[in-house]
Amino acid sequence: MSFRITRRNTLAAFAALGIATGAAMPVSADDKITLRMSTSGSATDQRSVAMAEVFGPIVDGFAEYQPAYNATLFAQGTELEAMARGNLEMAIVSAQELAQFMPEFSIFATGYVHQNAAHQVAVFNDDLMDPFHAMVEETLNVKLLSVMYLGRRHVNLRQTREELDVQTPADLKGVNLRMPGTDAWQFLGKALGASPTPLAFSEVYTALSTGAIDGQDNPLPTVVDKKFYEVTKQIALTSHLVDLNYIAISLEAWNAMSEEQQAMVQTAADAAAAIGRERQLALEANLASFIEEQGVEVYEPNRAAFREHVQAQYADSDLAKSWPEGALDAINALGN
Repeated sequence: MSFRITRRNTLAAFAALGIATGAAMPVSADDKITLRMSTSGSATDQRSVAMAEVFGPIVDGFAEYQPAYNATLFAQGTELEAMARGNLEMAIVSAQELAQFMPEFSIFATGYVHQNAAHQVAVFNDDLMDPFHAMVEETLNVKLLSVMYLGRRHVNLRQTREELDVQTPADLKGVNLRMPGTDAWQFLGKALGASPTPLAFSEVYTALSTGAIDGQDNPLPTVVDKKFYEVTKQIALTSHLVDLNYIAISLEAWNAMSEEQQAMVQTAADAAAAIGRERQLALEANLASFIEEQGVEVYEPNRAAFREHVQAQYADSDLAKSWPEGALDAINALGN
């Protein structure tokens, strides 16, 4: 399925989403601002596609957007420090990575807190986010521009369902589940009942194929994009995390722009996030059948049992103690 869009279709999509567009004053190529984007995603990942086909064209009048995929520019997890040092302009970062520097952000990486994609946007645009935005700018010299919907994360395993039928967290005991190496990710893996194994995203396919790990957790579009269905046998639709990423820019790059350019970058980020969100939701709705056709069994476990267990793990943790008072209630109040 192709997601390439023409400029005419892009503008039509912006209009449908209620996103204003404009044209920044064009400048010569020599005077253009360079905006390098580092991401661990592939060029075909929907976040990457949205940024290349939506963000890039909008800022093209004054900036040259230069994406670097598959963590080829900076290793996954090092982008925030690179931006803080002024060595990188932009990145797609996770709440888990932010929580490494500011434990308060672990609330956005907590299992079963965000309800859906619309809830993520409502939370990001609410006043409750103001202290979080300020925290990132003061601590890391980074500005969060917009929130990207990554999808509902599920447990994806090498074992067949006959070998391991996952219905409750107890069924994941002893399972080496790949999770990124940050504390927030590792805690989530334990909360699910598994034995979390830290591993770079670029190494997951090989580790699954060799049996170095038993499984991984990601949304269905990522399973397809990285072809994890080739080296796994089942997906338990736990929906344990409605995952998100943030489009981030270094304050050094941001402050070097005029107000008009800043407004255009913000518009471009919101547009890319909105269109990427619509595409990702459409993909999620249609990929289960494709994955099943590849010989992977897809099924729903006892989500209520997972939700109850995971939330109980967080309630009694030090992570929850770092959350700003009233933040969780405010997030819940914005849900449907």
